[in-house]
Amino acid sequence: MTRPSVLFLCTGNAVRSVMAAAVLDAHGGPYQATSAGTLAVPGQPMGWRTRDALVALGLPVPPHRSRQATPALLDQATLVVAMAREHVAWVRQWCPGAAERTATLPWLASRLPLGPAPLTERLGALHLSTARLSEQDEVAEPDPEDPASYQTLAARIRTLVDELARRLTPAPPTGG
Repeated sequence: MTRPSVLFLCTGNAVRSVMAAAVLDAHGGPYQATSAGTLAVPGQPMGWRTRDALVALGLPVPPHRSRQATPALLDQATLVVAMAREHVAWVRQWCPGAAERTATLPWLASRLPLGPAPLTERLGALHLSTARLSEQDEVAEPDPEDPASYQTLAARIRTLVDELARRLTPAPPTGG
């Protein structure tokens, strides 16, 4: 049996989605973390600022090469976690079948229900294909002129992914 997958989605698949996948992988949970971009140049390594930010958090640096998101890749994902509203809109346009499994990281980290139900049921209850997202539901890109902004971004992504990881696993039933 294959593990359920969480596909993190950003623009170039070089910074935000790479960091998020590395954080989820570090949890060692039941989900396989992958990443892709909506406008990626395939085969590119992550930049040194991204690598250094992961190291600063004490996370293993993955052997990353960028890849373009495709409908086939999105269809295979159990959950698609976008970094910005534009990525959610891209999924809704190019792969509408994945829209019910797609929202932004901050939105999911604050709204994915806890409980004993399987993830697919909890996602279905959210009606993600029509969910309204605001600017507060986004993870902004770092400032390329400020290397410290990558570490700030990595710390924010870690906080959000830690909360998402807590919400991904169904809680055991309570009561008796």
